Amino acid sequence: MAARLTDKQKKKIIADYIQFGSYTAVAKLNGVSKDTVKRIVQNCADFAQKAQQKKEENTADVLKYMEHQRDNVCELLDIYLEELKSPEKIEAAGLREIATTMAILIDKYIADKKDNKVSEEVRIIDDI
Repeated sequence: MAARLTDKQKKKIIADYIQFGSYTAVAKLNGVSKDTVKRIVQNCADFAQKAQQKKEENTADVLKYMEHQRDNVCELLDIYLEELKSPEKIEAAGLREIATTMAILIDKYIADKKDNKVSEEVRIIDDI
C-alpha cells in the first residue's frame, strides 16, 4: 500500500501545479502519479482562485521587469537595426534569413500600429 501524503506534500504539489500547470511535470517532480496530482489539485477548493492570483502576480512581475529593462532593450534594438541595414550583412545573408527578418520586423511594426491607441495612452501617462 502506498504511503499517504502529508499536508505539506499536498500543498507543495498544489503550488507546483500552479507554477507549472502540468500534471505530468508535477508528478515527476514530486515522485507521485499523474492521477495523484490531478486528484489533489481537483480536491483543492480554492485552487482556481490561487491559480488566478498567481497568474496575476506573474504578469505584474514580468511587466515590472520589462519596464525596468526598457532602456537596455531599446539600446540593443538600435544597435541591431543598424547592423541589419549594413549592405555587407544583407549580401552575406541568405534569402530565407532576409525573408524571416523582414517578416518579423513587419509583424512587430504592424502590431505596434494596431496598438497605437494604447501606446499613445502610455506615452501620455509617461509625460506627466
